[in-house]
Amino acid sequence: MNILLTGATGFVGSYFIKHYSDRYNIKTFSFLRHKQENLSFNNIHSVVHLAALVHQMGGASYEEYKKINVTQTLQLAKKAKESGVKHFIFMSSIKACGEESSYRYDETVRCKPQDEYGKTKLEAENLLLQLQDENFHVSIIRTPIIYGPGVKANIANLVKLVERVPLLPFGDINNKRSMIFIGNLCHIIDTLIQTQRVGIFFVADDTTLSTKEFIQMIAKVQQKQIRLITLVFFASLLKTIKPSFYKRLYESLEIDTSDSKQRLFGKNAYKLPYSVEDGIKIMIKGE
Repeated sequence: MNILLTGATGFVGSYFIKHYSDRYNIKTFSFLRHKQENLSFNNIHSVVHLAALVHQMGGASYEEYKKINVTQTLQLAKKAKESGVKHFIFMSSIKACGEESSYRYDETVRCKPQDEYGKTKLEAENLLLQLQDENFHVSIIRTPIIYGPGVKANIANLVKLVERVPLLPFGDINNKRSMIFIGNLCHIIDTLIQTQRVGIFFVADDTTLSTKEFIQMIAKVQQKQIRLITLVFFASLLKTIKPSFYKRLYESLEIDTSDSKQRLFGKNAYKLPYSVEDGIKIMIKGE
């Protein structure tokens, strides 16, 4: 089966190519290196669109986010549809719904994205769904934090912190964080390619952990003895000086995937291929 994949050198794209190139004939496209006018969709079964401008630590304008996340996405989808491609998979984000919250995100949520990344992801979703018809199927995946081998940013920093510091001031964290191991995410992409199921899918690992439990699991895999303590004023200090880091450590972002899993895999209870512990082991020790 022939598929076209964008974002091939990214975190998810490189993993998918490594693990599914024996299952699919994968053609790649880069918005940076290639021109869309030269792109051929001949014999392409599905487009898997992973390329995006994600959250930029140094900041980026709304126009920059819109160009990559909306305009280029829509151009790609329109050309695919005009060329006779039947299926378009779009990697979105839970940020299209909103930020950390005390309630669980599911299919009934009223989306209120807070930043330019989330706003442009939601805008792209809506425009893609308008293109959908009986001959052009659109599948949208809303993901939480993705972790796995080669992960960067906050998860990578957390792994290094647990490895190097035996005493950490996170003893009072009692949140709920949905995450997804990259192997589970790619399994879902594979399932969508095979089934061409349409709609918006909320995805996450089968188990939701607190940040504290996630840290304890990392330490267990690393065979490190750590102690999580509570420091008075640490949380409020972190909230003041590093609000984004505080949100990811202390606040909750939980996803209800029950409806999406039923639409993906049927009525019977279905477990994803990797448990959280499996995912953390692979992230730290490799496959």
